[in-house]
Amino acid sequence: MKLMAGNSNLPLARDIAAYLEMPLTEALVRRFADEEIFVEILENVRGEDVFVLQSTGFPANDNLMELLVCIDALKRASAKRITAVVPYFGYARQDRKPGPRTPISAKLVANLITVAGADRVLSVDLHAGQIQGFFDIPTDNLYAAPVMSADIKARFEGHNLMVVSPDVGGVVRARSLAKRLDNAPLAIVDKRRERAGESEVMNIIGEVEGRFCILIDDIVDSAGTLCNAAAALKEAGAEDVVAYCTHGVLSGGAVARVEGSQLSELVITDSIGSHEVIKDARRIRHLTIAPLLAEAIRRIADESSVSSLFD
Repeated sequence: MKLMAGNSNLPLARDIAAYLEMPLTEALVRRFADEEIFVEILENVRGEDVFVLQSTGFPANDNLMELLVCIDALKRASAKRITAVVPYFGYARQDRKPGPRTPISAKLVANLITVAGADRVLSVDLHAGQIQGFFDIPTDNLYAAPVMSADIKARFEGHNLMVVSPDVGGVVRARSLAKRLDNAPLAIVDKRRERAGESEVMNIIGEVEGRFCILIDDIVDSAGTLCNAAAALKEAGAEDVVAYCTHGVLSGGAVARVEGSQLSELVITDSIGSHEVIKDARRIRHLTIAPLLAEAIRRIADESSVSSLFD
């Protein structure tokens, strides 16, 4: 087995390699003067089971292209099996046609990864479960819920917990976390999105008064949904509001929005490399998913069960 890392999230790649007690494959991944991507693998990978670690967060197109070129380089170097480990799968929110003459970009990206030469894909908390079906190769979708539930129990045990989904679409995810938190009660924020990137909270489904609310979502981008939901929960009498999100995209003024919101804390995983602005944020904290990914990689290499990680 060999591990190869792109440039999108080297700290996570190094943590995974440390957990597995093996070095990262020596490779040169750089740009030409015109920003074209060049990859050269500096050690023999013929007949090897290679895992390429690369998130496709900002800049999404550069990181995606880097992943494709890495896969192509490995394929031409006669690697036996290539697994694309994509902790954050970019373009996942474009998983259907919301209107006429719009693309299904998640399917396009799945095709690109497959045609580039990947034999398998490993990701974390895909935005929609059906994206697994966009691939014609085996695809494992890991869940950050066990990592989050362990952190919640360690930090907030004894509080009157309630898990809250910030929208109707996230109820399954919220229910899964609530089950891990000793069947904590569940509430839903009913919102209406007028246009992309904007949301308006309408009402709360569930009794949140006096509760310590845990908002759970897969992606936090502009943070408008979470901040509006936190304000609505506090207005409805919630004792406190903390948010847990797997992928901290945090584009534009999201960090400033979180810092000025009713959220006591926003907890994100390291599936995406940190922005410089996050380092000074008082209300944003990181959880690592390196052990989760490393254990999944080990099990895929050993041909053992990945799903048992979540039993």
